[in-house]
Amino acid sequence: MTILYAIPAGIVAGFLLGGHLDGLIALRFRWAWLAVAGLLVQVVLFTELGSRLAGDLVPVIYVGSTVAVLIALLRNVNLPGLPIAAVGGLANLAAIVSNGGSMPADPSALALAGFDGPGEHTNSVVLAEPALRPLTDIFAVPAGIPLANVFSVGDVLIAVGVAWAIAAAMRRPVDPVPATDPAA
Repeated sequence: MTILYAIPAGIVAGFLLGGHLDGLIALRFRWAWLAVAGLLVQVVLFTELGSRLAGDLVPVIYVGSTVAVLIALLRNVNLPGLPIAAVGGLANLAAIVSNGGSMPADPSALALAGFDGPGEHTNSVVLAEPALRPLTDIFAVPAGIPLANVFSVGDVLIAVGVAWAIAAAMRRPVDPVPATDPAA
């Protein structure tokens, strides 16, 4: 969910730095379809219907969709900010894979976000001894704040990278469209 904060933050930063939406519109993010597909799979996967349809394959599908998003980020690593987002994606993937295809969440972070536990249809699980604990969901957007949820250092890096990429794209000069002379 931190990415949902990153998008408006990047746009605001872009405007404050003198950028324009034209630069963002002109951004060429290669393999965007792969990133969108990976994220959409995760949105569906962590619903009641998605969990029911995927069954025991939830961890495998989660890892696969995370890999898809990471591949799309790596394909665009030349864009400002996206190397940071790719490191964040890699950190999340490492935490998910090392914990059996689920992202562990700290119980106190879940409580701060207003959750009684990881929930029935979520990517978060509570483990007594999660592998790579510093890379797991140990932070929280507190309950009462829109989109309250738990998040990881990888999520922070992804959000920073996305915001940076948006702001940088807004500041790029856009090639003007050649004017046509109706008299010619």
